[in-house]
Amino acid sequence: MTTKRQNIRQTSDGTASASRNSTSRHRAAPRHVVTEAPPPPFETSATPPPPQTELIDPAAQVESFRQVRAARRTERVEDYVELIADLIDDGGEARQVDIAARLGVTQPTVAKMLKRLMDDGLVTQRPYRGIFLTDAGRALAEESRARHQIVETFLRALGISSETARRDAEGIEHHVSPETLKAFAAFSENFRSK
Repeated sequence: MTTKRQNIRQTSDGTASASRNSTSRHRAAPRHVVTEAPPPPFETSATPPPPQTELIDPAAQVESFRQVRAARRTERVEDYVELIADLIDDGGEARQVDIAARLGVTQPTVAKMLKRLMDDGLVTQRPYRGIFLTDAGRALAEESRARHQIVETFLRALGISSETARRDAEGIEHHVSPETLKAFAAFSENFRSK
């Protein structure tokens, strides 16, 4: 017959500690702990430095926030001209009602933005006709579309699903610097060539 008894001892910090003593003839086998680290999710040729954790220089921080504010100002303009280009390429014209439906906004919101785009020289609008891009508007749309494709391809190379990559690229494309965009493109190209 196996009997077990529990000893309760007081430790040096004043807490109680319980241990079980067994008078059984069979002892449990020692546990083997494997300390092997799991493999990294993807291989890198060089270990990047850890992110900076201390407060950065005020001038550098101002510049970071300035770039974000500038990207936010141009984000809607780029979304509109890119969508207008897609609609023109698909059906020959872009109509205010189609823009509103695809962006999930009201027609008055689209009308206000189209006025801004006309003032900026990016679109033209004729009465009872659709909206058309100027040469400057077309160039901006193509630049925005190219950035979107690079970011989306990069996210897909990381293993992100198509749907999530498409949605995430829609926001990231406006805030990525040329240097980062170039790195995204290079990474994606290296990934495809392997």
